[in-house]
Amino acid sequence: MEKPHKKLDAWREAVELTLSIYHATDNFPKEHRFALTDQIHRAALSVASNIAEGAARQTKKEFANYLHIAQASLSELDTQLEIARKLKFLTSEQWGKLDAQMNHIDKLLSGLIKYLKSGKSQRTPPHPSPLTPHC
Repeated sequence: MEKPHKKLDAWREAVELTLSIYHATDNFPKEHRFALTDQIHRAALSVASNIAEGAARQTKKEFANYLHIAQASLSELDTQLEIARKLKFLTSEQWGKLDAQMNHIDKLLSGLIKYLKSGKSQRTPPHPSPLTPHC
């Protein structure tokens, strides 16, 4: 049986973002390993993890709450990556790709929250839904 979060584009995209983050931080200076780099990793992991945890909850309200937490983690990640960019730890190309991924995930999360709050949804969104197309 497939876990409910694995049906969500937001979760799949958050996992891809996490992989991109790990690759982008591979070349960060080692002296920042236990500060900025680890904090970036934790924030990225938190986005996908909160989507998964929310999808496993019993009510739409709980699910939406975890999606809000995922959005907050995404904002935290955005701030940390902005600092890394200003420190020149990220190239313009890396920053552009990561920023686009974060913006896309934020839109997916906003749409999913709106869907859950609309009263049209079941406990978790049916699959496929217009907000979680599976290509």
